[in-house]
Amino acid sequence: MTETIDGDAVGHTHEPHQDVGGKLNWLRAGVLGANDGIVSVAGIVVGVAGATTESTTILTAGIAGLVAGAFSMAGGEYVSVSTQRDTEQALLRLEKQELKTMPEAEERELAGIYEEKGLSPELAGQVARELTEKDALQAHAEAELGIDPDNLTSPWQAAWASLIAFSVGALLPILSIAWAGVSLRVWACAAAVVVGLTLTGWLSARLGDAKVGRAILRNVGVGALTMVVTYFVGVLFGVTVG
Repeated sequence: MTETIDGDAVGHTHEPHQDVGGKLNWLRAGVLGANDGIVSVAGIVVGVAGATTESTTILTAGIAGLVAGAFSMAGGEYVSVSTQRDTEQALLRLEKQELKTMPEAEERELAGIYEEKGLSPELAGQVARELTEKDALQAHAEAELGIDPDNLTSPWQAAWASLIAFSVGALLPILSIAWAGVSLRVWACAAAVVVGLTLTGWLSARLGDAKVGRAILRNVGVGALTMVVTYFVGVLFGVTVG
């Protein structure tokens, strides 16, 4: 019975859940990055299209928005995740020091954590002792800090994921407005954006176990409002300049 509880608490069921959670987080970040790319760049190209019919000007603005937005998101993710990683490493260094200088107190602390989760004092003490003997840092870091020392967050992975997701999303409004004729380009872009935002809304709802209809409506509504506002700003600017 003890082996089963040990395995369930800290072994086979814990690690897969952590891996799945990490993958879902990256996928969710990718969906949000693509969504941001669609809305941001759609607003730019539609706004410029409201001010001018010059295809070169519209595409230049769209590509500039794609590059700037992708690198901005990538840089933001890199800085954010680097800070998180630095914090995790600092906590692990402190935990290593505590395990070295006060191993008995740390083992009692670990046993207390498992007692709070519902194990009896005797079994909690046994679990803490055996896990500490196997890999003290791994056991204490996961139970006390919620950190896997062998799987720290990667700032480069986060940066590349954001850059790629934003770029893929941004290509949708750029390509749709480039391929359509002058009279239809804004409507073609709007239709493509609605399709893209419907897809990202559906994915985000599925990942977050939320209501699909509400997520799609919210997504499409924000995108539509962005395009309407930027288009008329472009029209006003074009009339004023003209």
